[in-house]
Amino acid sequence: MKHLNTQANFHHSGSPVRGDYEPGDAFYEALMQAYEGLNESESQLLNARLILVLANHIGDLDVLKQAMEVARIPDN
Repeated sequence: MKHLNTQANFHHSGSPVRGDYEPGDAFYEALMQAYEGLNESESQLLNARLILVLANHIGDLDVLKQAMEVARIPDN
């Protein structure tokens, strides 16, 4: 059974994961740009589509279930 990676893993394709979060920052910036100009219902549709696209890319049901469990746990 594969396990969900919850450690920092942002990187550019073909390059190793680095200690800093520059690729993570670049992802966040791109994510915010994706929502620019969208109203609430368009943003919710983007959320749903993005979840389905990424879930399809991951593909492993066990990993997806782990991700849903982690996402539901409130930070303490």
